[in-house]
Amino acid sequence: MHIVVVGLNYRTAPVEVRERFSFAEKDMPQALQELLRTKSVLEGVIIATCNRTEIYVVVDRLHMCGYFIRSFMERWFGVPREEFTRHLYMYEDEQAVRHLFRVACGLDSMVLGETQILGQVKSAFLLSQREKGTGTWFNMLFKQAVTLGKRAHSETAIGESAVSISYAAVELGKRIFGSFSGKRVLILGAGKMSELTAKHLSGGGADEVIVANRTYARAQELAAKFDGTPCTMQEAMERLADVDILISSTGAEGYVITSAQVARSMKRRPDRPLFMIDIAVPRDIEPEIGELENVFLYDIDDLEGIVENNLEMRRAEAVKIDKMIEEEMQVFANWLQTLGVKPVIRALQEKAAHIHESTLDSMFNKLPELDERQRKVIRRLTKSIVNQMMHDPINRIKEMTAGKNGNEALEYFTQIFALENELDDAGQTKEGLQNKPGTTNDYSREKHEHKPFAIKGTLTPAGL
Repeated sequence: MHIVVVGLNYRTAPVEVRERFSFAEKDMPQALQELLRTKSVLEGVIIATCNRTEIYVVVDRLHMCGYFIRSFMERWFGVPREEFTRHLYMYEDEQAVRHLFRVACGLDSMVLGETQILGQVKSAFLLSQREKGTGTWFNMLFKQAVTLGKRAHSETAIGESAVSISYAAVELGKRIFGSFSGKRVLILGAGKMSELTAKHLSGGGADEVIVANRTYARAQELAAKFDGTPCTMQEAMERLADVDILISSTGAEGYVITSAQVARSMKRRPDRPLFMIDIAVPRDIEPEIGELENVFLYDIDDLEGIVENNLEMRRAEAVKIDKMIEEEMQVFANWLQTLGVKPVIRALQEKAAHIHESTLDSMFNKLPELDERQRKVIRRLTKSIVNQMMHDPINRIKEMTAGKNGNEALEYFTQIFALENELDDAGQTKEGLQNKPGTTNDYSREKHEHKPFAIKGTLTPAGL
């Protein structure tokens, strides 16, 4: 068995390509069923966001796996493979596991350390689980990935510092005011940056968000998204005395706010500070305004400095998370390697139980005078002997299969205890158990595949 991920993201494909490979939420169950019907696919999970579309699968062979997944994408999206193959990446086994862990922790996101992707990974897994698309391997792997993502954000500070201009502006406001509760905010401009800022401010608890724009209809449209108040640019100047925070991003060629305008408004509010952030290029706010008493003015250079410092902090935290990922990968590898030993241990236990029962039946036939109490005592004592005799061998084979010669040790163990017949009678081989996605049994695997992550590296698009 092998774990494979095939996908495209914001690094490998522009938005005009990514949007052609987005899954509608209502269609996801059907898409999963189609994926599970794809040749070689035994388990599957699809993670689809605005920045990535990734298909995780457990396959019974690597040969042609990329071709089968690409064919699924071609059928589902109706896009010829020649138009998207060069945008795809493919990771196998160890690298696929590492990639999933990095995605869940926010280390592969456009905004380093963001937390939204963790919820998306969890939702994708739970949906596949409901659709019977996961089995032994992915039930373990995705639960581990989600738990790791939670740990990464709770045990490190990777998500605590602002790494976007709009969010940095809001965080700067929090440093000055503590919170936005009871504060009025005036936003000049209704572009993308203003919208992101309004979103952060509204989420931060601002009492009122006022949106001003040269085109009043656009101000109305943006204000409506956050239960804000629209106004014209002229009305905005009249409201300077009433607001606590002003953030400007209009794209105008000259200064939108002059020193004289702010000075007049400050006379009407002598004891209240005014916090102003100019995130426009060219600048909207006359620099001399920063010299006025009780006015705190910051421009985009100030914010970019904050963002860069915060990015450095996040990168330092990411190093800690990388170490956590390596540890979790070893945990998963150890778990995966013990899958082959479980049916062998069960076979040993069943063989011992059969010998025990056969011996007792023979003994009781030869000693008919034994009463029920005596039989129970003999049964309990002899069973204890059998269990104690098996205890050390079972623990040793668990330890040995986790080592580099685990396959060889497992084969010797099977031969020493002559378990071949027990495994065959149960429909199992010493290479593992056969099952379907959604069950709890182990998969059958060829002998050389007992060791997990035997194939390393990535396949380039040409290999897909």
